[in-house]
Amino acid sequence: MTQENGFLARIKEIRLESTGVKSFVIEAADGADLPSWSPGAHVDLALAPGMNRQYSLCGNPADRRTARFAVLKELQSRGGSIMLHDRVELGDDLDVIAVRNHFPLVTAERFRLVAGGIGITPLLAMARELDQRGLDWQLLYGGRTRAHMAFQDELEAFGDKVLIRPQDECGLLPLGKFLGTEEPGKVVYCCGPEPLIKAVEAYCAGWDESALQIERFHPKEQAPHAPDSAFDVELRRSDKMVTVHAGQSIADALEEVGVVIPRSCNEGTCGTCITKILEGIADHRDSFLRPKQRDKNNVIMVCCSRSRTPRLVLDV
Repeated sequence: MTQENGFLARIKEIRLESTGVKSFVIEAADGADLPSWSPGAHVDLALAPGMNRQYSLCGNPADRRTARFAVLKELQSRGGSIMLHDRVELGDDLDVIAVRNHFPLVTAERFRLVAGGIGITPLLAMARELDQRGLDWQLLYGGRTRAHMAFQDELEAFGDKVLIRPQDECGLLPLGKFLGTEEPGKVVYCCGPEPLIKAVEAYCAGWDESALQIERFHPKEQAPHAPDSAFDVELRRSDKMVTVHAGQSIADALEEVGVVIPRSCNEGTCGTCITKILEGIADHRDSFLRPKQRDKNNVIMVCCSRSRTPRLVLDV
């Protein structure tokens, strides 16, 4: 689901959820209903010129008057989390560009959710939805210490469906015991820091790719790339040809000729700029597409990826 009907939001509530994590409850500044959303969705915020950030919604989708997202204050961040923690106050307005969902719940019989740190935010909404639907689900939640783990009071209300495991008390998460073996109808959702995601990916390496759903908040480490070289991009529907120079993104090159593809993170993590390929071979440099999706070579993230062929034809 992608909704481009942005709106001006007003901060109704700010709450300290754990050490380093604040939640923000927003409402429409004009009092209107908020766009509908489903678990896994995020708000795309324009915090300042050139500073767009995405934060997972963790409230109740049935509530059309307010929405909630949570933010971890990261001192080594690009500035968004520090701005929200230190400069934003009750009653301030936020520019919501869109509500998007590139991490939706799929149809399955059994769900195993694995969260690390701030990765609990999209999975909290999923847990609530799955519980309301009476489905088979469990959530394994880890963090450095109990003090750093947000929303524990809400999660404890689910009883033994949720396992809270602070690392300083319990060690590393027991992924093998929790995830078990691949079974028809079982799907794993994982969101959290890169070491956790890599561990879950490694454990599920032999499973069908659709049985593991992942959301990253930061770009993953990429294999070394050959030096950039220029290539041409044909925009089939726009009937234009554009040269993308070394060090220039496809999205930037397209904007120079007046063709704007919506994008947000500019790091290849959010999925906003995904674009269909008609001809040519992509040089994928994103952290969004899974290996089999890359192998299909039918889409590309134009904010960061390039072309392995002299010419790339896009359905734009």
